[in-house]
Formats: sequence, structure tokens, C-alpha cells
Amino acid sequence: MSNFCRQIKLSSSLIRRLKHRSSNSMLSGRRSFTTTEGHRPSLVHKRSLDILHDPWFNKGTAFSMTERDRLDLRGLLPPTVMSPEMQIERFMVDLKRLEVNARDGPSDPYALAKWRILNRLHDRNETMYYKVLINNIEEYAPIVYTPTVGLVCQNYSGLFRRPRGMYFSAADRGEMMSMVYNWPAEQVDMIVVTDGSRILGLGDLGVQGIGIAIGKLDLYVAAAGINPQRVLPVMIDVGTNNEKLLKDPLYLGLQEHRLDGDEYLAVIDEFMEAVFTRWPHVIVQFEDFQSKWAFKLLQRYRSTYRMFNDDVQGTAGVAIAGLLGAVRAQGKPMIDFPKQKIVVAGAGSAGIGVVNAARKTMARMLGNNESAFDSAGSQFWVVDAEGLITEARDNIDPDALPFARKVKEIDRQGLREGASLAEVVKQVKPDVLLGLSAVGGLFSKEVLEALKGSTSTRPAIFAMSNPTKNAECTPEEAFSIVGDNVIFASGSPFKDVDLGNGHIGHCNQGNNMYLFPGIGLGTLLSGSRIISDGMLQAAAECLAAYMTEEEVLKGMIYPSISSIRDITKEVAAAVVREAIEEDLAEGYREIDGRELCKLNQEELATFVEGNMWDPDYPTLVYKQD
Repeated sequence: MSNFCRQIKLSSSLIRRLKHRSSNSMLSGRRSFTTTEGHRPSLVHKRSLDILHDPWFNKGTAFSMTERDRLDLRGLLPPTVMSPEMQIERFMVDLKRLEVNARDGPSDPYALAKWRILNRLHDRNETMYYKVLINNIEEYAPIVYTPTVGLVCQNYSGLFRRPRGMYFSAADRGEMMSMVYNWPAEQVDMIVVTDGSRILGLGDLGVQGIGIAIGKLDLYVAAAGINPQRVLPVMIDVGTNNEKLLKDPLYLGLQEHRLDGDEYLAVIDEFMEAVFTRWPHVIVQFEDFQSKWAFKLLQRYRSTYRMFNDDVQGTAGVAIAGLLGAVRAQGKPMIDFPKQKIVVAGAGSAGIGVVNAARKTMARMLGNNESAFDSAGSQFWVVDAEGLITEARDNIDPDALPFARKVKEIDRQGLREGASLAEVVKQVKPDVLLGLSAVGGLFSKEVLEALKGSTSTRPAIFAMSNPTKNAECTPEEAFSIVGDNVIFASGSPFKDVDLGNGHIGHCNQGNNMYLFPGIGLGTLLSGSRIISDGMLQAAAECLAAYMTEEEVLKGMIYPSISSIRDITKEVAAAVVREAIEEDLAEGYREIDGRELCKLNQEELATFVEGNMWDPDYPTLVYKQD
């Protein structure tokens, strides 16, 4: 990132605005509520039991006596007023006790029991829910997101208790423009939308995929400080091709086969027009769309709407950060990345998305011209279910075609069209083995043994498929077969491996949550009308540089999830800086693009942090409609 506008002093008008936004000025403090509410009282149009039944405003036993009088709550709560800290302590004691009893029989995982308890809290007190999540993010991120969210989606029809988010279906065609006004929030900053066609590596889960949108937005709130009253999970139900769900009498979605072709596109088009008509500045993240639509929809909308696809672009960014980190772990500068030989297992939306992004990153380092782009493309060997992809294959997927190896070239390497993954690894001797196949155990003993022949002094294994059961291999397998010096990363969390003699084999979780919250927050605060490749690249490079030299040399290429708020702040600031560099930034709220440009690096970081919502109870004041 360049040193944009860093020598320009703050204008007097901007200083006045920044001081107005914080009692101690933004440059010395942070706010709790970062939207227009600030620390000012929140006006509510309900009282009595209606307040207690509204998770947005309910404080439970934390309502002060004056608020109880003001909101007609006296006598509806126990007399003791508890602090938020006391409430959380009480909840955590109950959670530890109840998570055993909350299991639905001995076969029900404890993780799903935890999800049930947390979901009940979410249903009754949203502020407290996010305080618990933020304070215990390392423990509960795997519960509200991968891997547990996969179980939630598989069982969502049975777990459903109260609605959260919006459902648009094929039966709603022609009505979506009016439907969006059924959502109570006047402003929405962030939407995560799915059609349920490819949930994690679990396939078509239909309407039950809403769970992934809810989980993603929980992380937008916890990691990026997006106000929870301004997020919206969305399911677009166009049917399902899952025969089990089509026959299940308890299934909550449309029991008909999926729309396809122009009919499908018409539904998505109508949805996009509707949400951007009501909320012109909203950001829409597409999540878990099947490969055949993921790229097509991204190209269809990205130049006209504020949108991105996390499976294609977020996964790619996290993988790029890890790949750059692996170069650093080899004791080399990141500029050596274009020399890495990379074998990729998986040619779906995630796999091709990563390869495209990696190729662009290499090309930028080589001069960003046509020759550099061609040279970068020669560093990848892509293997799918049919084996190595070459130009000799019939009916190659158009998205994979740029990475099909030339026949003469692979002949010299002792390979052929359709060569197995183990054969490719043995002949190529790659620096990196990257898995995005959604096939658990794909990196077999034969494949890992072949990787021992790598020309790298420190080969890297990325088993990135989610959930845990779909990981291409475990860290124990990687370290025991390839050796103690391997770099290991996965999409879902695994525990570090004890290698003996006081040495630890670090398992790095290449989780998309390192990037997508910062991409969303940075786009929101920059005011950019699109999310450019440069903004995504800036996010990835920021994450790659986050780890210290000492950490990467120990094999740690991703930071701890416990640092996610700070990571998100850094990534968001990098995204804003890039938007300014590309002349895309239009500003946020009262700070326009010109004034945003005048913030130096430290002031920009403070601006970002000052616009991250914290879960503090606001003072509530009743106002009659």
C-alpha cells in the first residue's frame, strides 16, 4: 500500500467532526455504539412485555430502576439490578452446566448443544449474546461458524424455533420489491445471501442453508463491529435437488426441483434490484452458491453492485495470505512467491478462485504485463475428480481452461491427461499442495509420501476444505508422514501437534473470517460503490504481513482467532486505503471522500476502530408513535 495523503494535515472542519463523534475525540478513545445512536439514548416505540420480548432492546435484569419506571417494567423483573458482567457470569455458569443436558440423546454432539444454548440467548438478548461471543471468540467461533454451522444447517428444519432473516422464494417472483419493506430496519449495512445449493462441503441443503448466512453475520458483528440491527441474513429458495429433503414432510422449504437457466437468473436479478432499491448502500456477500453459478453471478453483478462472493474471493484472499506466509516461513521474501510450484486439488469455485487470485498476485510481482501473466500461469497444476486437467480433455470447464496444462509440456514431465494426484505430486515436486476439493482424506499416505520429494526445504500443505470431516488430511498425518518441517494449514480448526522434544507442529486455520469481516467493514467505511480486485488484494497482503518474522519461521502463518477484532481493523484500514488509491472512496456518513483522504495511517486506524460497534446496552427512552 502506498503512503497516500499522509503528509496532509487534518482540515479544521474534519477535526470538529471527529471531536463531535467522541467525548474525548476519536484520536484518544473509542465509542461503543458506532452508528448514529452513539452513546445517545435509543428511542423505542414499545414498552412493558413488548420490550422484554424484543432481543434488539431487551436487557433482562440489567434494566435500571429508572428505565423500569420509564418503560413500564417495574414488577415484571426480579428486583435486583444486575450489571452486564454479572449477567454474563451467570450465563456462563449455566452454559457449562446445561451443555451436557442440552444434548438431544447420546449421539448429539456437545457442539450442537452449545449452539442451542447460545441461540436461545440470541433469541432473547442480542447485546448480551454478542458480548459473550466477542469475549470468548476463540471458543465460540467454531460453534456459530464452521464446523458446527454445518451440523446446524443439516438439522435446521428440526432446530428452527423463531425466524431470523428473510426468505425469498421462487413463489415470490414479482413481489420482492414490496417484500423488502417487511424488514423492520430502516437501514441495512450488510446482507449475506445463499441459495443453499452448496453449503460448505455438504452439498444441496435447500432452505436449511440459512444457517450459514446467520453464522457469517454473527462474525461480521463480532469481528468487524457491524451493528447487529443493520445486518440481514437471506435465503433465496429456488427449490432443492436433494431427494431426501424433497421427501421429508418436516422440510421447511419449497419441495420442488431447483430452478435453472434464465428462470433462476430472473429470481436473483429481482432480489438484487429489490434490496439495492431499498438500501442503496448495502453490501451483499454471496455465500455457498454452487460452482456453476458462483462465478457467473459474481461477474454479472460485481461492476454494478457492492457485492462479493466469499467462496471465490474470500477463500482466495485467505489462501493468498497463507501462501505468502509459507514463502516467508521458508526464509524467503514474499517477492519470491512467483517461483513457487503449486499443485491444486479441486477445480470448483473455491479452487479456481484461489488459482486466479494467486496468478494475479504473481503477475503483479513480475511486472503486471501479459508476459508476467503467462509466466505466472505456468506455476499451477490443477487436479480435479478426473485427474490432471490438460488441453487434451474434452469439455473442459471454461473457468478451469486457463490452467489446463499443455500436452507437450506434461509429456516432458512424465505426466498425462487425467494423471492422479499422487502422480502429479511425485513428478512436479511442488512447494505447495493446496486442497480445495471437499473430499475428506484426499491427501492419502501415497500423496503425502510423494510430497516428501518436494524441492522445497519446507513444503506447505493447505487442507482447506470445510467442515472438518472434509479436510484433505489431518495435521497429525501431515507431520508424521511428510516431516516436522512442513507448514500446515486447514480450513477448519485442528489442535497443534506435539512433535516431541518440546517442538510443536502448528496447525494454522486458514479461516475466511480473517478477511471477509474486514473486506465488508472497509468497503462500508470507504463508501466505494464496488469491491475491486485491488481492495481484495490489499486485504490479503495485509493479513500476510500481520505475523512477525519470528512467528512465521516457527511455522505460524495465520494469527490467533482471539485477535480477530484487531486483525479486522487492520484489514479494513488496508481496504479503505486501497479504495482511496483507486479513487473509489466516497466517504462514510459525515466524512466524505476528500476528508477521508486526509487521514494519515494512525488516524485512519482510529477512524475504523471508532466505527466498530461494541455490545454495550444503550439507554432506552420510550417515544409514542
